[in-house]
Amino acid sequence: MPAIAILGAGGLIGHALAADLRRRGFVIHGFARHFTKAQRYALGDMAIQTPILSLSDSELAGLLKDADIVVNAIGVLQGRDTDRVHHGFAARLAGLCAKEPRKLLVHVSVPGEARDDLTAFSRSKREGEAAIAASGVPFVILRPGFVIAPAAYGGSALIRAMAALPFDPPRRESAARFAAIAMSDLCETVARIASHWQQGEKDWRAVWDVMEDKPGTVADVVKEFRDQHGGPAPWMMLPGWLIALGARTGDLASGLGWRPPIRSTALAEMRRGVQGTPSLWMAETGITPLSLSAAVRALPATIQETWFARLYLLKALALLVLVIFWCASGVIALTVAFAAAQQILLDHGFGFGVAQTVTIVSSLVDISVGLAIAFRRTSRAGLVAGILVSLGYMAGAAIMTPDIWAEPLGALVKTGPAIILMLFCLAIWDDR
Repeated sequence: MPAIAILGAGGLIGHALAADLRRRGFVIHGFARHFTKAQRYALGDMAIQTPILSLSDSELAGLLKDADIVVNAIGVLQGRDTDRVHHGFAARLAGLCAKEPRKLLVHVSVPGEARDDLTAFSRSKREGEAAIAASGVPFVILRPGFVIAPAAYGGSALIRAMAALPFDPPRRESAARFAAIAMSDLCETVARIASHWQQGEKDWRAVWDVMEDKPGTVADVVKEFRDQHGGPAPWMMLPGWLIALGARTGDLASGLGWRPPIRSTALAEMRRGVQGTPSLWMAETGITPLSLSAAVRALPATIQETWFARLYLLKALALLVLVIFWCASGVIALTVAFAAAQQILLDHGFGFGVAQTVTIVSSLVDISVGLAIAFRRTSRAGLVAGILVSLGYMAGAAIMTPDIWAEPLGALVKTGPAIILMLFCLAIWDDR
């Protein structure tokens, strides 16, 4: 069996390929910048965590020296690294593989003709393909359609979430052609490539559109998932301005380190659609792809799938509410309500200096918790801090100002639900 190195083995496609090829008995080396605990469990010692994009040419060559086939499944949706990842790294990788004629490079790209490339994402993908073709390395470029897999991340998670809502996508997005591909067919494709390579077929220079041959639309994909897990019947079509606003909001959130599925690039790519000509791929591999309906029916239709779809968008809303809650609480106490907040402590026997200091410090703590939750890197710590601070406020009030518990608006009583909301966010914090 040929040894296969999979770059980006922590992503949706990369991890599925690594797990599937391992089950088939291939020697796998899965490389990623980060693996979850579940991914490490699935791949065992074949999961190798390393900063792939930061490696020098010699370090990267050393990483791949024992591989007969290199699968590149690394990609980013948008940001300043788009060209470096899709074009620059692909060119480096092809150049290194070309120095060893026994290596085959399998590169995961995107469908669509060059004239349709409207975003930096798709343009850089095409430039990466051109660099591979010019390198002289044996290659197979795979252009998969919308991937339907048991795992859900990014766009695949968004489609599931949309299917759980009683709304249809806006008219323009609904009508976009959207060819799908089952993850099982994509895995079968790479497995057959590896088998042919092992049998001596070394002269590979193929570009394949890997997708169903009768594409539907975005609306069709949403409907299939809605039918699969019994989502509510849609009673209206969302206005286009709303999804455009969501994309701009997603761009802002990405600046805080989050990776929201709906951003300006994702919206442009959805409108561009997913189309191709899979006949060459089907002829050369002998694969008859599953239709959209068959691919979705093959997925588990369990209660956890329904929960995920319903909770996916609520996660963002819950985090936003907590950021506003904590920051507003601190800002209000520092400004318009400063005298009233300070007076509460004065009325309970605290000195002026102590009351003023406690009011300022507690307000700054609240703002700090809110800002920590807002940034993805510190969000988990911010949620834990918020829970501890809330418990501290409740305990302190119970000891020093117990009468506040009987305050008519129940300010402290409402802290309990806020703690539960933070626990909820911690429980669903992981993206994959």
